[in-house]
Amino acid sequence: MSILAVGTVAFDSIDTPFGSAERVLGGSASYLTLAARPFCEDVRLVGVVGHDFPDEYRQVLAEGGVDLEGLEVDEDEKTFFWHGEYHYDMNERDTLDTQLNALASFEPEIPDSYRDSTIVCLGNLEPGIQREVLAQADDPDFVIADTMNYWIENTPDSLRTTLSAVDCLVINDAEARELADEPNLVRAASLIREMGPEILIIKKGEHGALLFTDGSVFSAPAYPLEDLQDPTGAGDAFAGGVAGHLHRTGSIDEEALRRAVIYGSVMASYVVQRYGPDRLLDIDPQAIAERSSAFRELADIPQLVPFDTHPA
Repeated sequence: MSILAVGTVAFDSIDTPFGSAERVLGGSASYLTLAARPFCEDVRLVGVVGHDFPDEYRQVLAEGGVDLEGLEVDEDEKTFFWHGEYHYDMNERDTLDTQLNALASFEPEIPDSYRDSTIVCLGNLEPGIQREVLAQADDPDFVIADTMNYWIENTPDSLRTTLSAVDCLVINDAEARELADEPNLVRAASLIREMGPEILIIKKGEHGALLFTDGSVFSAPAYPLEDLQDPTGAGDAFAGGVAGHLHRTGSIDEEALRRAVIYGSVMASYVVQRYGPDRLLDIDPQAIAERSSAFRELADIPQLVPFDTHPA
């Protein structure tokens, strides 16, 4: 069994109230694969970089256990670059610069050795490109997709076509409201699931995540942190943790999905503690186990005393 992640590999420059970082390794495919790797030995990446992508960053991914056969190099272009600024409310950020570079003409080709991937994660790319990826895969067991407000606003019909072919959509609360054109998240979730994905996960940043399945809603908390530095990539790491746990269990039932949301939250909580994906590189199974137990304690509800409507 294997996990395939298709998305961006990038340089990120990040400014926060607590510091900054220049041209660190970023991109949805980077975070997805590195977050999935602790749960799965066979994690595959498809993306594109330019001639300026350093061997150092390639080595980071390779030593993190990521199969890079699907990482293309466009010798005529530079690597995708993003520069963002976060405010004290880390849920708010401003994009200062975006340079598509090699990503502008990217047409992913899935290596033959990747076509049998059992779980496919479609990172935030143009919906038509996401469908091209699925067309090259040999009937994966589970497809997880991400999107963003740009595609919701500019390619709504293409996005809906893609959603009809995915099993699980992972988006944030603002994107969910915009996609459904509905301010109430519960009603929005119902409308989105009618578009195709049977499973919907809505990320709410520091307020946790919501899982919607048939007739069920599950709410997971966010992990309280004192040393939050950079939330870039946390959503992609969340999706990687979800995919990783589902792969590890070999099940996609309600219980497995709820646990997957917790493990996704665990991986996201580690990412925000450093700039770039560095924290994902030194997580051992014991650390994941300890933090997942901490999540369980956060959500532990004590036995409730029966409410007597007619007290003596």
